[in-house]
Amino acid sequence: MDEERALYIVRAGEAGAIERVLRDYSDKHRATFKFEPTDEDKRKKLCEGIFKVLLKDIPTTCQVSCLEVLRILSRDKKILVPVTTKENMQILLRLAKLNELDDSLEKVSEFPVIVESLKCLCNIVFNSQMAQQLSLELNLAAKLCNLLRKCKDRKFINDIKCFDLRLLFLLSLLHTDIRSQLRYELQGLPLLTQILESAFSIKWTDEYESAIDHNGPPLSPQETDCAIEALKALFNVTVDSWKVHKESDSHQFRVMAAVLRHCLLIVGPTEDKTEELHSNAVNLLSNVPVSCLDVLICPLTHEETAQEATTLDELPSDKTTAKDTVLKNNTMVYNGMNMEAIHVLLSFMEKRIDKGSSYREGLTPVLSLLTECSRAHRNIRKYLKDQVLPPLRDVTNRPEVGSTVRNKLVRLMTHVDLGVKQIAAEFLFVLCKERVDSLLKYTGYGNAAGLLAARGLLAGGRGDNWYSEDEDTDTEEYKNAKPNINLITGHLEEPMPNLIDEMTEEQKEYEAMKLVNMLDKLSRGADVKDLHQDGG
Repeated sequence: MDEERALYIVRAGEAGAIERVLRDYSDKHRATFKFEPTDEDKRKKLCEGIFKVLLKDIPTTCQVSCLEVLRILSRDKKILVPVTTKENMQILLRLAKLNELDDSLEKVSEFPVIVESLKCLCNIVFNSQMAQQLSLELNLAAKLCNLLRKCKDRKFINDIKCFDLRLLFLLSLLHTDIRSQLRYELQGLPLLTQILESAFSIKWTDEYESAIDHNGPPLSPQETDCAIEALKALFNVTVDSWKVHKESDSHQFRVMAAVLRHCLLIVGPTEDKTEELHSNAVNLLSNVPVSCLDVLICPLTHEETAQEATTLDELPSDKTTAKDTVLKNNTMVYNGMNMEAIHVLLSFMEKRIDKGSSYREGLTPVLSLLTECSRAHRNIRKYLKDQVLPPLRDVTNRPEVGSTVRNKLVRLMTHVDLGVKQIAAEFLFVLCKERVDSLLKYTGYGNAAGLLAARGLLAGGRGDNWYSEDEDTDTEEYKNAKPNINLITGHLEEPMPNLIDEMTEEQKEYEAMKLVNMLDKLSRGADVKDLHQDGG
């Protein structure tokens, strides 16, 4: 009934009446995502009617109402086949300012029309294969990049940027050819990195270092959404970027990694938005060549060095948990390097472990990232080793029992998901410099058996990668307990009671004679079965 009334007005009414009826329809169906199959034909005709109205010279408010209804109707895949034509796509491109290369975004009154047009394009491209093919024909990716360049430094049009980026993400997700076009022809990597810089309001203090205001306000919801969409689009653009072939590529990836470091050190408007932001940053960092991840840590500035008056010797021994690690003014310092970003990644990993679900999607990316960082960068590995595997003191509990990060990771080594347990074991193995004896000290043989069997190291030894030769230092508590540690379980066990001590002299004599008889039979060639029967 709603479609019939709207269709009648759209076909015969004037702009004011069309605007009113479509506004009513939009208000009523704003949250509708499932439609009645019986009204499918009416919805198709309504879509066609709306496109005809959009060709006319109508007020901006009427255009917005038309586009809002079109966006709602485009949620239904079945009705998009007849209405997804090149002519209709071009109507939306024109309204979204995607056809005008030299047109600046000065008319604020047109912004709602641009946003709604982009929303419609997102739905149509996502739900229609024909629209995806037309996007290639119309060179939509290039048009979206041009629109981004117009508004990349304009904070008051974040909605336009957000949906432009979302559409760019969808296109690069659905077409591998567009990923290549974005990367090389359209210079998408520097463009999208600049969008992130703008969203984060980054001020550079050095080539790959930005100023961090720990007391500054959180990102606004609009800035956060823009950043998340840019991160997702960048992930698609860089998904195959494991090797760096040119110096310019290396520089661009380092700039991007420095922006992502900044991203990890800021917060969004809510805890959930912060986690989503950091999750997308982790995913993107996984695409950065590992040689470029050195910018995640940086030497202390002269000001930070001057402020760092607290040393490990000045702190009480019960207040330090890791060698050379000092927390001061919100800065995690290790060996003279700022480790804040690595600390955030470690905390993010622990939160994902504590969730207890969706480990493959939520946990393995950050674990894999930390593993590769540790393998390639010595300072990162040593810092993580001190945080995750500090010197052992209390070995009375099994390695998998407890609430420390080490305990949680050791529990994952026997997880039912093969991918999860492999990457957890690999991370700990790398922290131990791929030395079997060191890994067994922290995990026990039983927990590490799967990794060692897969690598052919059950008999001991070390992995294939080279690490520095600095040795681990065992605590006095561990040295004293080491002779009594069960190598399988990895913890100190109470000595087994000696049964002989509890026997009377008569029982001892009886057991001794039984042993003599068994030895005598054995020497005379009795089989094992006879020995057991006699000893029973």
